[in-house]
Amino acid sequence: MSTLSGFAENQPQVSLETSETLFTVLTAINTCGYDQELNASDPLRAQVRSEVAKAVQNTPEAKDAIVPLCAFYREHQATDPSRDLAPYVSLALYLGEAPTFEPKAKQAELPPDAAAVAGIVAFLQPFYEKAGLHAIWERHRERYNDLAQIYHDPLAKMTFDSEIYLKLPSSGYLGRQFTVYLDAMGAPGQTNARNYELNYYVVISPSTGTAIKMQQIRHTYLHYLLDPLAMKNGASFKRLEPLLDEVKTAPMDEVFKNHISLLVTECLARAIENRTLSPKTPESEREKNIAEADVEGYVLTRYFYDALAKFEKDPAGLRNAYADMLGAIDVGREMKRVAQIQFAGEAAPELLHLARPRNEHLLLNAERRLAAGDRETAQKLAQQALDEGEGDQGRALFIMAEVATANRDMEGARTYFERALQMAREPKVIAWSHIYLGRIFDLKENRDAAVDQYRAALNSPGGTLPEVKLAAEHGLAQPYEPPQAAEPQ
Repeated sequence: MSTLSGFAENQPQVSLETSETLFTVLTAINTCGYDQELNASDPLRAQVRSEVAKAVQNTPEAKDAIVPLCAFYREHQATDPSRDLAPYVSLALYLGEAPTFEPKAKQAELPPDAAAVAGIVAFLQPFYEKAGLHAIWERHRERYNDLAQIYHDPLAKMTFDSEIYLKLPSSGYLGRQFTVYLDAMGAPGQTNARNYELNYYVVISPSTGTAIKMQQIRHTYLHYLLDPLAMKNGASFKRLEPLLDEVKTAPMDEVFKNHISLLVTECLARAIENRTLSPKTPESEREKNIAEADVEGYVLTRYFYDALAKFEKDPAGLRNAYADMLGAIDVGREMKRVAQIQFAGEAAPELLHLARPRNEHLLLNAERRLAAGDRETAQKLAQQALDEGEGDQGRALFIMAEVATANRDMEGARTYFERALQMAREPKVIAWSHIYLGRIFDLKENRDAAVDQYRAALNSPGGTLPEVKLAAEHGLAQPYEPPQAAEPQ
């Protein structure tokens, strides 16, 4: 619906959207008895439910369509009704556009909660068509747009303020997406956030009031900003791993007990939230927040809260300060302190459903070795990532193609670039794969195929990147010729 821009140069992709697919999935479960917080929802939810009920009542085919749909929903209802929404949100984010709702991933690649309810997809299309859901969606698009506008300015301000505090330029976030979806058919008291590979999603539902849940959205946005820093500093976490032994009995989500980088990022996000509270917030309240983080298991929140006081006075941005901040953690002292903490019996559920960190270090090291001219090691590391299914497979294939290019193996490079296009999600990888293929076709004197590839690069999601645009336009203007006295580029 809208991309939030104009607040900072090279603003990352942050957008506020509505989705007919999400609307369809949530309307389906509403039709089958999902009533959580109905009275607190925006009146649009009741209006849509009424229109769907009328369509079902007046259309025998629609009645037939909801029988298996609702049977599936009832069979998969959670014991706690408040948990009914989350798996369907997860699933909706993995489905394609109406009316087919084709899954974007294989069943085995879906998050566990989405996989558990993926069977409902078979019943969505008949329900969508027979109940005339598209017409209902179109009828209320203007109202959806009005609701989204309420969030637009506060969301833009939040992203700007967060980046200003962290002194974190956004130019390094190409290929990553932060999307806020607004849909009226969910429980307004629940905010669902998801991290799928490079993409971060927040799904919110408006209430009868005007309260805006910016705190929950900001928490996810902080992860969006901080997670790449953890990935780039992967080697720094090894010495912190003994802390995981001290938090095994903490009530926080298990993912934080098994992955030190996720625990560090969560603690840093909480510390940032605490430091950026209103200046009028008393220190006693800030201390209370830190104490609560401790007893839930987020034991480095206190360290980062203190470290950020020094960071605030330093002109360096977080990207430059991050490694030093990690390096200054006294593991022995922190372990002694944590040993004295009496953990709580339970913790508030973590808002963001995190994907387990994939082993990106293989690919980072492969890229570094290739940049240093060590093609053999780069190839081995990229091949290892492919063999083990670790990291971004499209990126691994791209590295293999670059190695083949450097080795003047034109056919091997072509094969790997074509395979990278089939699997890559990063816009930069997709765009450059097209450009390299165009150059290969030029060298093979197949100008028509080369031109098609250069055009495909311009039309790809990464086609607006200045270096991509320049290379593609140059390729369209004249056939590629490798630099003289140099290896093919």
